[in-house]
Amino acid sequence: MNEIIRINEETYRIEDEGVRFFLLTGKEKALMIDSGMNTSNAKELVKELTDLPIELLNTHADRDHISGNGEFEKFYMSPDEEENYRQANGQGQIIPIKENDVIDLGERRLKIIDNPGHTPGSVAILDEKYRALIGGDAIQSGTIFMFGKFRNIERYVESLKHIKEYINEFDVIYPSHGSFPVYPEIIDKLIEGANTIINKEAEGKTVEMHGHEVIRYEFPYAGFFCDK
Repeated sequence: MNEIIRINEETYRIEDEGVRFFLLTGKEKALMIDSGMNTSNAKELVKELTDLPIELLNTHADRDHISGNGEFEKFYMSPDEEENYRQANGQGQIIPIKENDVIDLGERRLKIIDNPGHTPGSVAILDEKYRALIGGDAIQSGTIFMFGKFRNIERYVESLKHIKEYINEFDVIYPSHGSFPVYPEIIDKLIEGANTIINKEAEGKTVEMHGHEVIRYEFPYAGFFCDK
């Protein structure tokens, strides 16, 4: 059962059993950011919130972010994410997005920031009007998946450093998992934690995740699942 929560007069979050996606509205159109894990009718669901035409953008293509993509013939996504998306049986036409592209909803500009590492084509979205960063899975207080074919923890750290170049342009972060919201100071903490893993200074515990043995690292602010 989805829970719809209004963030402000033009923004909603939809909670979908451990993951969340978003609806942003402007004067001319609306944008759904991700489409959930168990919500094949995501577009129909958010139509109850707006009469504007609705487009879709995916922060990345992990299966818990694309369940409602089938309702859209085309959608915004980084082309670097296509292999991940098609491997998850994703259908439809990808409209490529890249660093510094802007999607204007009508008096509401959304700037794309490349954010690879969690997946090759992960992006963050800077909502200039509300000074909010929608960070996908990369910036959160939950447990960040960094195991398997598409993950690169060194690249993840570099991406977080790149996000910091925009630190004066946002006050709050809307994550896809974990507590809501989080704030910019978590970025330095995530960099520090990931670096201790890279430098083999962190202690982890072997656990099973989706049929794989992985190492779970827990920090006071977030956690990571990494390859053994």
